Amino acid sequence: MKARVKWVEAATFLGESGSGHAVVMDGPPDSGGRNLGVRPMEMLLLGMGGCTAFDVVYILKRARQPVDDCVVELSAERAESEPKVFTRIHVHFVISGEGLAEKQVARAVELSAEKYCSASLMLGKTAEISHDYEIITTGDAT
Repeated sequence: MKARVKWVEAATFLGESGSGHAVVMDGPPDSGGRNLGVRPMEMLLLGMGGCTAFDVVYILKRARQPVDDCVVELSAERAESEPKVFTRIHVHFVISGEGLAEKQVARAVELSAEKYCSASLMLGKTAEISHDYEIITTGDAT
């Protein structure tokens, strides 16, 4: 896997993935940025969310569960002093579908957290990571 990050100006950087996609990262105005993109640490959190969401949906589909939607809400705390690593991350899954088995959802979340999500497992070296989930029956979704 490869990536490239190019400084654009001030605190703005353009990240390019080896798969040919680009993303703008920028800092807040008090750090010389113009708030034009996500912060690099937000990118890490987004990466973890995407990684675990991918796993959970994939596991549920393999188990022939009727998953219609998956939203992952993450909240994180960082250390007060440098390096300001993540110290706590909470991952909340909102899984929607008609007739989802709670046991299957719980198992998918557990497998992602403990075995498959590389990003979660790496960030778990410095952060206490917790997970929970809710299931929304498609007919009840608003």
